[in-house]
Amino acid sequence: MLAASEMTKYVSDLSYRLEGAGVAHVCDASPSDFVQLLKPRVMSLVVLSALAGMLLAPGHVHPVIGFASLVAIAVGAGAAGALNMWYDADIDAIMIRTRGRPIPSGRIDRDAALGFGLTLAAFSLLTLGLVANWLAASLLAFTIFFYIVIYSMWLKRITPQNIVIGGAAGALPPIVAYAAATGAVSVSSIVLFAIIVIWTPPHFWALALIKSGDYARAGIPMMPNVKGADHTRLEILLYSMLLAPVGVLPFALGFASVLYGVLATVLGVLFVALAVQVYRRRIGEAAEKAAKQLFAFSILYLFLLLALIVAEHGLGLAAFAAP
Repeated sequence: MLAASEMTKYVSDLSYRLEGAGVAHVCDASPSDFVQLLKPRVMSLVVLSALAGMLLAPGHVHPVIGFASLVAIAVGAGAAGALNMWYDADIDAIMIRTRGRPIPSGRIDRDAALGFGLTLAAFSLLTLGLVANWLAASLLAFTIFFYIVIYSMWLKRITPQNIVIGGAAGALPPIVAYAAATGAVSVSSIVLFAIIVIWTPPHFWALALIKSGDYARAGIPMMPNVKGADHTRLEILLYSMLLAPVGVLPFALGFASVLYGVLATVLGVLFVALAVQVYRRRIGEAAEKAAKQLFAFSILYLFLLLALIVAEHGLGLAAFAAP
């Protein structure tokens, strides 16, 4: 085995040779920097929503196939995150919220992030296709394409509706997972997709109200910067009022329990109540506090709904679902 000093010299010499051959240097990247490229917090929501979609599938999914499919979907989401950071490195360097990310901070070379993302994308698609089926792999490929090309490269920088349309990419994992389990798409997986799509605008617009200056510096046309804060507050309220009944659909359509129906109703009412506060409080610290409260609660809202579906179907509680 190489001694520590010899290993350090070997790595240094290898880095020198690679740079001399025209291969980009990865700077001082650590494993945690590459993990950060995957956007792990977003990935955790992807895994939870995908698990919910998979557990809604009828019949029994083989544990190995189910686990491998979820890993592939998670890796695909991570690939999309890495490719997004690769493309958005210029605006990430401007925004206070994102300037500490691995690429703008100089810890990872942009080309290395591109190669990392493309490799993970190819691995996730091949794995899902071979382990589950090619419908699921195709849907995952579309998800990655939609997030990078349609949202990141196009919509994000040209329209205040970027989140409304682009949110579809983040809502597709339940459909992908259901397809992995069954080879088909169902109403139940589409309902989960709809919940996440409608949830996305009020969630991100609440953040945009808080960080409007950051987005303005980067030239991103978020709703508050284009239509104004008051119009954004109205949009938040309207989407929240739409989300509340849509969130109850899993119970109404019979694939979630009465407990889910009660929880979704209560959470929906609270969501609307917080949106009303955002709409009413428009100046100073009170306005910022209201937006922060809605943003934080929106995360809890979606987590609880998805977690309860997972618990009901994963633990066999779905027997109490509505007929």
